[in-house]
Amino acid sequence: MRRCLAVVGEVPEFASVKRELEALENRLDGMVQTRLTDALTQRKVESVQAFRAILLTIGRYNSLEQQYSKVRLKPLRRLWDEYESSTDGVGSGKPFIEWLPTFYDQVLLTLEQELKWCMTCFSEDYSRLISKLLIDTMSSIQTSFTARIEASITPAQTLQRPPLNIILMLHNITSSFAKNVERLFSAADHQEMMRVLKAVYSPYEGYKQRYGELERVQLSSNLSSLDLKGAVQRSVGSRGVELSETVQRMESSVPELITFFESAVERCFNFTGGSEVEALLRALDETMIQYTSSLHEVLKSLRPVCGVSQVFDSTKKDSLDGSINKGKGNQDMIPEEEEWVIVQGVLQLLTVAESLSGRLSVFEASLRGTLSRLKNQLPGSREDGANALLDIAGLRLLDAPDKARKLASLVEQATDPRFHALAHASQRVGAFVDAANELVYEVLISKVRVRLADVASMPVWSAPQEDNPYALPSFSAYPLPYVTSIGEYLLTLPQQLEPLTSSMTTSDTSDDINEEGQYFATEWMFKVAEGATALYVDQIRGIRNLNERGAQQLSADIDYLCNVLTALSMNVPAVLSTFQQCVGATREQLAEFTKGVGPDLDGPTVRLVCKMRQVLVE
Repeated sequence: MRRCLAVVGEVPEFASVKRELEALENRLDGMVQTRLTDALTQRKVESVQAFRAILLTIGRYNSLEQQYSKVRLKPLRRLWDEYESSTDGVGSGKPFIEWLPTFYDQVLLTLEQELKWCMTCFSEDYSRLISKLLIDTMSSIQTSFTARIEASITPAQTLQRPPLNIILMLHNITSSFAKNVERLFSAADHQEMMRVLKAVYSPYEGYKQRYGELERVQLSSNLSSLDLKGAVQRSVGSRGVELSETVQRMESSVPELITFFESAVERCFNFTGGSEVEALLRALDETMIQYTSSLHEVLKSLRPVCGVSQVFDSTKKDSLDGSINKGKGNQDMIPEEEEWVIVQGVLQLLTVAESLSGRLSVFEASLRGTLSRLKNQLPGSREDGANALLDIAGLRLLDAPDKARKLASLVEQATDPRFHALAHASQRVGAFVDAANELVYEVLISKVRVRLADVASMPVWSAPQEDNPYALPSFSAYPLPYVTSIGEYLLTLPQQLEPLTSSMTTSDTSDDINEEGQYFATEWMFKVAEGATALYVDQIRGIRNLNERGAQQLSADIDYLCNVLTALSMNVPAVLSTFQQCVGATREQLAEFTKGVGPDLDGPTVRLVCKMRQVLVE
């Protein structure tokens, strides 16, 4: 009839016939649906096939789908409602997370039975009917499903525990169900399979959109489990132990933190397929900032224990380039026998800094590789096309083109080796490394600071010459205790830094790594020796008057320190060498120096010594 009406087109005489035909088809559709429901309920194959043929003839195939889904959905919905069937709201008495696998198993069993029956009854469209049944089932329970997830995580929130782990456990159960559905629906086309899987995962979509927030809560909980309490003041003799224990806690927290980060990456890809990786990076960045802030607080607590109570200002050019910090600290209050223990403890901060920086670099490199692999999951980016998008990321990104574009841009940036996935974290770790180095330097140089604190104002530089009525022979001056104490300390640095060499070497005994550890220790030895020299030079510059006897004494002191530097395989700085020559020279020789300063002498230093010794400069 419809073909005939299509031939006559829009002829006015047949306009009413079309309306009458549609009314008859609606009436027939209603009559068939009632009988089709009974046939489906009683599983009468021949009757269902006959009614299907009628519906196809009048173009009402949707009625077949709707009736089939309506009839078959009821037992599946009863399975779902069994969980809440009891008055106490717990159904079988099991928590939802334990009950859900049983529900999925029963759904799969039902779908397998329906698939076999449909293949007999609907040989051409069985896959489409089964897919619609599952989609309608998941749609009908979506709201209730989400409510049950909320009910499952409420106890965890009450106990201030992160809910993400529970959500992930439920999601993993659903993922296993989704994989079984893929195998069961192997005959379905790609678009149909995507609709099915989206329906299966639909209860979790709201949580995936909030993934960044959930992950920050999870990482914050992980961070609070680390033992990062600061050092406390102890009695004399116990401060070295307190320092060592505190640094050990810092050192052990580094691998734990990286483990937390690796788990977060795994959670992101298991839960969102990597589609929320931008939120992951923000969460990791913020967590690293919190962690480094805690480390900085621990460093502050260590300063009084180390005898360096003054807080260092890293924005000013100071300790690491050897210039003077006027604060004396309380190094002179630490007994000699405890100094060694404190130095050994504080040197381990360098291991902490090196470990954190190195592990973060390795983690970022791994993260870049992970982001690069994510490129294969972006829509339209894989050669195998359709099947590639059945993963979680593909399912979500097809409906979010803006997110897909942002993710593609991030993935493209990750291919650059210079790209920092955790930009702020890298900066904060660098700041912590600097702060740790500064504290170590302050501890190593503090003894030198104390010994040199009042050198410029010592009376020996301008003390009057004693009378010698008996014409006794004069003897050469000997180095004063302040400089011999510094020299002896500098000469012990290689021995004190030796444990640092072994800690940097790790378990690998290769020559390259041994050399690296030795180089690191030598670098620190030179750094402290250069700083001590700079402090000494600054004190010498502060001497106002220098008589002949004082010049002889200062010459002996400088000679001693120069010999120590030479023993440490260091070059004597030009300024100190100039002081050495000028204070050791006679007044006449010093005057000659001013007439033609050679390349080995520092002009301003020569003029300063002339002023100290009151030698007129022409």
